[in-house]
Amino acid sequence: MRQATNSLSVATRGKGLNEITAAVADWLGDVGIETGLLTVFCRHTSASLIIQENADPDVRIDLEAYFEMIAPEDPGRYVHGMEGPDDMPAHIRTALTSSSLSIPVIDGRMALGTWQGIYLFEHRARPHRREVVLHLIGE
Repeated sequence: MRQATNSLSVATRGKGLNEITAAVADWLGDVGIETGLLTVFCRHTSASLIIQENADPDVRIDLEAYFEMIAPEDPGRYVHGMEGPDDMPAHIRTALTSSSLSIPVIDGRMALGTWQGIYLFEHRARPHRREVVLHLIGE
């Protein structure tokens, strides 16, 4: 059994979905582990990870609009506000999604479906540099 780790730095432009599938796949191709389990972990509490359709950009538009509706920036709505009006909604959005993903690796590639992509979901209004940790175990 072998293991490999890596860290991706993802620059965001504010709220929205940032596809990182290609960066993860590139690293995976360099590692040389054919069969295993890949963990993708976001080291932040106001950004998250999702696997979502990557064919039609309208899916991303609708997802972003839905999260704006269910966790709006409304300072009168939340107790926590010391980091700005977008911070508590960002924490709620992260709680509703995920900070980590587990993806099987078969024949040296992620076993994602045809239209599936990995996204870092930035929940804060201003640009950030986010760290995503990759851990692969297998042979």
